[in-house]
Amino acid sequence: MWFKNLKLYQLTNTLELTDEQLQTQLESMSFRPCGSQDIATMGWTSPFRNSDMLFQKTANRYWLVLKKEERILPASVINNELAEKVAQIEAETGSPVPKKSQQDLKQEIVHRLLPQAFTKNSVTHGFISPEHNLVVVDASSDGAAEAFLSCIRKCIGSLPVVPFAKSSRQETLTSWVMQDAPEQIEILDEAEFKSPSEDGATIRCKSQDLDAPEILAHLQSGMLVQKLSVAWQDRLTCIIGEDLSIKRLKFTDVVKEQNEDIPKDEINVKLDADFTLMSGEVVEFAEALRKIFDVESE
Repeated sequence: MWFKNLKLYQLTNTLELTDEQLQTQLESMSFRPCGSQDIATMGWTSPFRNSDMLFQKTANRYWLVLKKEERILPASVINNELAEKVAQIEAETGSPVPKKSQQDLKQEIVHRLLPQAFTKNSVTHGFISPEHNLVVVDASSDGAAEAFLSCIRKCIGSLPVVPFAKSSRQETLTSWVMQDAPEQIEILDEAEFKSPSEDGATIRCKSQDLDAPEILAHLQSGMLVQKLSVAWQDRLTCIIGEDLSIKRLKFTDVVKEQNEDIPKDEINVKLDADFTLMSGEVVEFAEALRKIFDVESE
């Protein structure tokens, strides 16, 4: 279990969780498949195979998995059927079909087609580390991360969190490229620059030497770094966004090789070991970002 994206949040109040209570709370919103008339369903599922536990706890970190199932009913299919039905009625009556009647017809079509529609499943992983006042969601979008947090709130009653960055960190990222990055950070070869002016011109660099004069000239002209590829302590690489979101997270072999001796057929043992290792690295990285960007002072 290796996260690929990080949305980082810090708890603003102490969060006390007990295993038995948390399991009961999560069960109130456990995942169930779509019924015949459900467009989508969402709920908690076990991180492990063949397990009733809706979370996994290791090193006082709680691993949660939110599962979503949605029916695939393309708008084009509905609209085509509606157009045919409307044309048929107008041919029979000789009068146009009012918009209200068309809406009713559309609902009837959806109601009839939903049970036949294919379903698509997706999951969002995350973990809570009360000891570090940290919540981490493996999501590339704010919407997916907020859905995860919202479902936790519905179950446990409250989740007082704020994003790691409440304001843009463009200037800090820009200074890393133009001057020096922090000791633990190595600048790699990919970045996105954006002009603060109204035209909002954007330049994307990939496989580029970011120390090159032509690259630095963009920053000297006033452009700011929106995204930057970095390596941290030879343990991971990622893209840091100006909102401190992390994308394309990859752990190095130095980290992953630590669990290579676990037999592949011991699936749950491997999942637990990988999560323990991965979440520990993420916590250390998040703590480093807290200090580097002085998150607590915001």
